[in-house]
Amino acid sequence: MFFIDLKYIAPLEEIDAYMEVHLKHLNKYYDEKVFVVWGPKVPRTGGAILAFAGSREQIEKIITQDPFYKHKLAEFTVTEFLTPVYHPDLTALLDGAE
Repeated sequence: MFFIDLKYIAPLEEIDAYMEVHLKHLNKYYDEKVFVVWGPKVPRTGGAILAFAGSREQIEKIITQDPFYKHKLAEFTVTEFLTPVYHPDLTALLDGAE
């Protein structure tokens, strides 16, 4: 599992100009069952994505397709982590990702 941290490095006006295409990017990978959850940080300094993927390289390739990355609007940090303990309600989701 991967945690992707976005930190905005451009003014919010520029972020907002690309928000619609950024959300299309997120939805594409949600539909492909790679992105599980995402949303903006509070305060609005960036965003966070929880993702499943076969490798870090796959996540990094997906990031390069994000409009926020392409237009240098945000910095992306990827953290891989294991899920040996999780709430039972997540069993079907996490078992399918391993």
